[in-house]
Amino acid sequence: MPADLSGTWTLLSSDNFEGYMLALGIDFATRKIAKLLKPQKVIEQNEDSFTIHTNSSLRNYFVKFKIGEEFEEDNKGLDNRKCKSLVTWDNDRLTCVQKGEKKNRGWTHWIEGDKLHLEMFCEGQMCKQTFQRA
Repeated sequence: MPADLSGTWTLLSSDNFEGYMLALGIDFATRKIAKLLKPQKVIEQNEDSFTIHTNSSLRNYFVKFKIGEEFEEDNKGLDNRKCKSLVTWDNDRLTCVQKGEKKNRGWTHWIEGDKLHLEMFCEGQMCKQTFQRA
């Protein structure tokens, strides 16, 4: 049975966020501000349906999806691109492949111990983030 990712999570650490944002084409000023933020992630999981809210003092982002169903994702507030996204389980890892203007783009969430891990990747850059329950 897949992991339950539900909960409110606060960022503990972030590695290579700058490189990831650069690969997305995010401007210099926004990258500098975004690196200073400590976003909170709220994940609501109901069987195969998910909502994920990522909230910070700069921008908020919301995505809703169902496992195995491709959907159009509007990354307004992130890099302002639209893409086709497909989220699946890879064992206990929630994995998203995003097809659009940027190549090799997506993310993976999983729980290890009492921490939520997130790897975001785009065009050869990977950002690794770790969250703890709020």
